[in-house]
Amino acid sequence: MDEDKALYPPVDPISAGLRACCPRCSQGKLFDGLLTVKPACANCGLDYSFADSGDGPVVFVILIVGFIVVGAALWMEVNYNPPLWVHFMLWIPLVIVLGLALTRVLKGLLITLQYRNNARPGEIDRG
Repeated sequence: MDEDKALYPPVDPISAGLRACCPRCSQGKLFDGLLTVKPACANCGLDYSFADSGDGPVVFVILIVGFIVVGAALWMEVNYNPPLWVHFMLWIPLVIVLGLALTRVLKGLLITLQYRNNARPGEIDRG
């Protein structure tokens, strides 16, 4: 990342991440579409090439959505014992909707935290 020459007021990374806004100016949008990160901020020009969230958000999405859906499906099975098609009609769309929505939120949050903490790939100190 290049050194920031402009002065921007501090941005709350959690607020900017949850709103999917630029981590530097909090005005421009972070995503181009649902999960694709834009090349740069339209407002301040911050290059988003540093943004590599990797598999981090997806791991949390799997754990959170799995906990919610499996718990709800087990509760429904024990209390109401519906046919199998009811489970499919309820839980498959819920997994898809929750998974996509939570992935977007957590990806934005992780990218803003990467910017805030100046995170970059690890390097070996060759001394």
